[in-house]
Amino acid sequence: MQQDKTWGNRIFDFLNHGLLLLIGIVTVIPFIYILAVSFTSPSEVAKGGFILFPKEFSLAAYRYIFSTDTLIRSLGVSIYITVVGTLINLLFTSLMAYPLSRRYLRGRQPILLGVLFTMLFSGGMIPTYFVVKSLHLTDTLWSLMLPTAISAFNLIVLKNFFQAIPDELEDAAKIDGCNDVGVLFRIVLPLSMPAMATFSLFYAVAHWNSFFSAVIYINDSQKWPVQVWLREIVILAQSRIGDTSIEETEIQPLTIRMAVIVFSTIPIMLVYPFLQKHFAKGVMLGSVKG
Repeated sequence: MQQDKTWGNRIFDFLNHGLLLLIGIVTVIPFIYILAVSFTSPSEVAKGGFILFPKEFSLAAYRYIFSTDTLIRSLGVSIYITVVGTLINLLFTSLMAYPLSRRYLRGRQPILLGVLFTMLFSGGMIPTYFVVKSLHLTDTLWSLMLPTAISAFNLIVLKNFFQAIPDELEDAAKIDGCNDVGVLFRIVLPLSMPAMATFSLFYAVAHWNSFFSAVIYINDSQKWPVQVWLREIVILAQSRIGDTSIEETEIQPLTIRMAVIVFSTIPIMLVYPFLQKHFAKGVMLGSVKG
């Protein structure tokens, strides 16, 4: 096959590989910079300039953000929200997507139009807040999980994925005695692992990065997720800008910001390799069906 390539194909492959390599480098360098600055000594950061490889290694920024126990507690809150919230998302999305994927469901089209309507027009922040408050969910972790239990976009993609599963499997399961719930949990969901893995990642990343909802609904600082606490740490560090007594002897706000980015990014990045093999397949299979 290599001998059949024309010069035009070889030049195209060369340019294509070069472009992908360039995009890869441009994508990776900012992460390396963030990681390098977070481990750089305050004096080196104070000198300024672009740092790709730290000359003076330091853990001062990480010691600063871990100087309080509240960060560990908020990390536990974020893990709880991410795990439980993702399970709620998958359960509610599957329970709604499966019946909508069956063409014989009465009222299917009006319900789908209602779902599409919510993608174009949202209720807004203030009405949503009053709904959450009227349900007595404020100052509870449920306020960070239940209002976003179903994503309209993910619901439609998952519905299309379920729709691609042959009806004969459902018929065979019902002949064997399964009801609709049994068909969903014993037939449809096991066959939809690529899609479920993909949406697990989508929902988990959204919950891990959840910040604004916690600021609005949670007043008790003991229930703040890690993103809110990291914001407080960054604000506190920035308030020290201009204090010349700490510029070269203590930590720099820039190193704290970079350490916060690393700390908030790495945990969710560790999840991705376990779901990566299902990621592309799940999205493509669910998105190309009508």
